Amino acid sequence: MSDHKDLSLFIESLTQADEIQQTKQLTAYLNDGMESDTIARLLEALQVEQRVRLWRALPLEFHIAVLTDMRAEARISVIQSLTATELKLILAKLDNLSLLEWEDSLPDEIISEALRLISRDELELYDQANQYDDNQLGHWANRKVFTLPFNIRVSRAKVLLDKYQESSTPYIYLINRDKKFRGLISYADVLTAEPSAPISTLNKTNLTLLRATQPLSEAVSALEHSEYPTLPVLSDHGILIGEIDWQFSLSVQREIYEARLMAGTGIHEGDDLFAPVFKGVQKRGLWLGINLMTAILASITIGLFENVIAQVVALAVLMPIVASMGGIAGSQTLTLMVRAMALNQITAGNRWVFLKNELGIGAFNGIVWALIIGAMAGLWYQSPQLGMTIAFAIVVNIATAALFGVLIPVLLDKFKLDPALAGSVILTTVTDVVGFFAFLGTAGAILL
Repeated sequence: MSDHKDLSLFIESLTQADEIQQTKQLTAYLNDGMESDTIARLLEALQVEQRVRLWRALPLEFHIAVLTDMRAEARISVIQSLTATELKLILAKLDNLSLLEWEDSLPDEIISEALRLISRDELELYDQANQYDDNQLGHWANRKVFTLPFNIRVSRAKVLLDKYQESSTPYIYLINRDKKFRGLISYADVLTAEPSAPISTLNKTNLTLLRATQPLSEAVSALEHSEYPTLPVLSDHGILIGEIDWQFSLSVQREIYEARLMAGTGIHEGDDLFAPVFKGVQKRGLWLGINLMTAILASITIGLFENVIAQVVALAVLMPIVASMGGIAGSQTLTLMVRAMALNQITAGNRWVFLKNELGIGAFNGIVWALIIGAMAGLWYQSPQLGMTIAFAIVVNIATAALFGVLIPVLLDKFKLDPALAGSVILTTVTDVVGFFAFLGTAGAILL
């Protein structure tokens, strides 16, 4: 799959075909080498009935991979459509990483059934992963890596590789008897090396070592700047836990991007494009209710100055300008702050420097745009007092927006809440209330 345009063409072709043609087209896509994640995106773009039917038409070896690559709700829509026998067959084939991916979105009874059915080896790996929190790298590391003793010679390594048929393994990890990490080598280097050479002489240099307790964001950043497509994950005692590769990194980055993109609206990145109407109403209705409460707070503020607005009608025309300028300025600061926090660039040492910088930008922009808007409003309504009123309100609101654009994410983070999810709603409420209060309060003191 080369790009989003190709995906849209495939989706368009599938949606216009009948059932028989859809199955034939999907088979043709698979024969052309389409990957499981692309198949997942295709099926997500279809209504549930079509999605389930085409998933069943996939070769068995694709079933688990495609479900794992689907977003959570789309995956659930397929699983809920399976018969009891089909579900048991699927759960029995799960590996530990797929089960980790599924467990947050499936009912407890299905997860319990999966734990009963999966192989003993996969269950052991699953238990090892759950020794770490789901935001730590050790939870998601691929533990199925090929290892060799670090003190053998190349000739012996070739024998072991041939014996276990690991020619498809691009990288091999070297460990000691205690399973502590001793190096990373490539399969290609083993093939071309002198048979009598120690295997350790093939070690890769400038290799970044990741800790199992590291946050996912740090690991993704490390892999992004690494010259190798895979990196080892170690315990605090240097024992090799597993690895992460660039595909994992891309997957995490995509999920982070989607979460940030959708968070401000209360929609989760795992939501299904064709979710049932009632389920969609439930999830979105809650967010609409939250926004209604914030809107009522802004309306109450306006209501406090109802007599001022009644006497100076121009205020009602100009109020949206004050709120909008504060909202845009605040969202700029908030976006920078949330991004910096996600990348671990904001610390106690530089947080207040950033706040001071944003306040400076807010004050300067506030004064410049206050003069422009104040002059325009004064000339429009032939009232210098009205121009000064809106100018003062804009300076106050933009400075307030800069202040709270920094403070709100800090406070939400301390309460273990996602700043990207709730930050924009709270900030909009603050800028609306402060803007209206400054504008209408000043107008009441000056114009009446």
